[in-house]
Amino acid sequence: MVLSSTQQILLWGLGIAVVMGAVVNKTNFCTMGAVSDLVNMGDTGRIRAWFFAIAVAIAGVLVLQWTGVAKMSMVASNNTSFPPYLTSSLAWPRYLVGGFLFGVGMTFGSGCGNKTMVRIGGGNLKSVFVFAMMGFGAYLMMYTNFGYQVFLRWMQPAFIDLSAHGSNTQGIGDILSAMFGLSSAAVISGVVGVVISLGLIVWALKSKDFRSSFDNVLGGLVVGLAVVTAWWVTAGPLGQQWLSDAEFMDLPPAAVGAQSFTFVSPSGQFSYYLTTGFAKNLVTFGMMAAGGVVLGSLLFALATRRFRVEWFSSWSDFARHVVGGFLMGVGGVLGMGCTIGQGVTGVSTLALGSYMTLGSIIFGSALTMKIEYYRLVYEGEASVLSALVAALADMHLLPNSLRKLEAV
Repeated sequence: MVLSSTQQILLWGLGIAVVMGAVVNKTNFCTMGAVSDLVNMGDTGRIRAWFFAIAVAIAGVLVLQWTGVAKMSMVASNNTSFPPYLTSSLAWPRYLVGGFLFGVGMTFGSGCGNKTMVRIGGGNLKSVFVFAMMGFGAYLMMYTNFGYQVFLRWMQPAFIDLSAHGSNTQGIGDILSAMFGLSSAAVISGVVGVVISLGLIVWALKSKDFRSSFDNVLGGLVVGLAVVTAWWVTAGPLGQQWLSDAEFMDLPPAAVGAQSFTFVSPSGQFSYYLTTGFAKNLVTFGMMAAGGVVLGSLLFALATRRFRVEWFSSWSDFARHVVGGFLMGVGGVLGMGCTIGQGVTGVSTLALGSYMTLGSIIFGSALTMKIEYYRLVYEGEASVLSALVAALADMHLLPNSLRKLEAV
């Protein structure tokens, strides 16, 4: 039986994600956990693994561009990329607000979108609810007027049209080329990519704790390579055939185009898929990837006897995860990606908005953790406001003179 280009693409997404899901479960690669380790213990091992994954992804995309094995120029087109990372519109408010909401949500939900899939595969029933609420929030943002009415209506006037300033995309290389009047944006992008990738690799390997941890190195390497492989599949010859075939279909598949891993929009796509009565053309690369991560994690958990059913410890625990999932869905779509979708996949394209979202996710998560820690230490004595002021003072964003709580 000859498989269509769509079927091949979907199977590739599933297969790559199975490997990633198993490795992420084995290595405990977790972006929320990485922020938690850094904020609460000063441990940089897992955050270095995350940035090592970013470095590998950037380097891999550069190789794809230079060798021509994938048509990465597809990523710079709104019509051939999903999501369109390299638009000429720098939608900085949505990146910052969306990233912040996602960072808060993943802290409440005990993990980002990718980790939610991994936890489901490992038997965590809490994460099923997180996924459902993430899908609901993403559905509202993607398929209803909710996102425009609540966010984009007041954000859009602040968007920056970079094309009016000489830059065709929001790629860092294109922006620098336009700023300094340089003619070779591709060369500038290559130089920027090499500098960022090498810098992150050196920073990661500089730590003995990271170098000596096989799991941290393996987790970062596999996640980075998975992102690159997905770009190769969807922007390579098969991906180009997929895009071409879709143009002549009476009922083309959804979300066709160059893309890699992201885990919030697929939850919204899945919710929409359920409401349509399981229409086959609505099965997307992202949905297959999310399912692949669950499957890979499940297989690893069963093989190593780590499968454990986990339930909520209280109603407050339930409420916390439900709110977290919803915030991830809303924030992830608003910010155009999650810790993987923007924090590794988007960043690998050198899109400035992806770096803004990444920074905002980290800030939102770190701030939430600090507030919760102050509230825990001071028990009923600390209000949310006093804990917020103390947390911002710890992060050197407010003067210490404003704090009412002693630093902990």
